[in-house]
Amino acid sequence: MVNKVILLGRLTADPELRQTPNNISVTSFTVAVNRPFTKGAERQADFIDCVAWRNSAEFVSRYFTKGKPILVEGRLQVRSYEDKQGNKRRAYEVVCDNVSFVEGTRPDGPSGTYAAPAAPAAPAPAADTGVAYSNGDVGDFQEVDGYDDLPF
Repeated sequence: MVNKVILLGRLTADPELRQTPNNISVTSFTVAVNRPFTKGAERQADFIDCVAWRNSAEFVSRYFTKGKPILVEGRLQVRSYEDKQGNKRRAYEVVCDNVSFVEGTRPDGPSGTYAAPAAPAAPAPAADTGVAYSNGDVGDFQEVDGYDDLPF
């Protein structure tokens, strides 16, 4: 059986580090994950509760704040409990096994907001050889003899 959850989203609030009576670090947070977008439709997101323990909890509370992207790997856990009115309830949350920064993000100024790195500059155009590779003309290609030298 497999119970594996991978989320890529943004924190909805600043995580708050707490300690259990046995001095174990824990933090709970919610990750907003965008649903697949359909042209012409309104964007939607799912808000998924997560809990991190020990070093992961300390890492999240130290380096992540509201709005920052986060990658969470863990497992789905379902807890049953009784509310104050005596009703039986269920809570679904992702127990984090691994939490990490989203690759390709970096701090952008003193506000601490994150932005994707700038795209590299386009290479300088090559000298005009009269060959247009983007037009899809098969005459742009030439046949290669001797397939014995190919590395695959």
